[in-house]
Amino acid sequence: MDTITLHDDPYIQFQLWYDQASKTDTIKDKDACLLSTINEQGYPEGRVILLKGLSPEGFVFYTNSHSNKGKSLAATPKASLTFYWDDLGYQIRVVGDVSGVTPQEADAYFATRSRVSQLGAWASQQSDPLQNRDYLLNEVKKYETKFEGQPVPRPPHWIGYRLSPKTIEFWIDRPYRLHDRFVYTRQGNGTWTKVQLNP
Repeated sequence: MDTITLHDDPYIQFQLWYDQASKTDTIKDKDACLLSTINEQGYPEGRVILLKGLSPEGFVFYTNSHSNKGKSLAATPKASLTFYWDDLGYQIRVVGDVSGVTPQEADAYFATRSRVSQLGAWASQQSDPLQNRDYLLNEVKKYETKFEGQPVPRPPHWIGYRLSPKTIEFWIDRPYRLHDRFVYTRQGNGTWTKVQLNP
């Protein structure tokens, strides 16, 4: 079994694997990851979201702050992201604290979305009960009329979040379940330590 060598900087290592996933035709969406939060009743909840930004400050995603995950993050601003690229045999788990991105960052990303998606952000009362699909489509039409002939502004409840990692674990599929696992832990001075774990 060959020895695996990972970069000392977990962000660089993440980018290397992310680039591999980007070049793998059978991976439908490299940005898809499982966001896990703790809800207001203290239970864990997971759902697949899309990564929308990465920097040394953290991993960025966007959502409706009135949604279940938005409420969970408001009450407990801690979360994890899990990436799994089966065709490469790679998994990455990121655990850390969550804070909001700046309004300017949120505005800039919102402007890149399709117009229908922008209208949907206004029309959908995310996670609330819905009468039926026709009601939702009528709400989209209502905002389409309201913003006709002008850019769609970002709704105040549609915001961005940045997960600043405490730990990042890289997992590599191996035969006989003798997988490789490496966990990076951020130190108080901002540096990272790296330890290999038993599978």
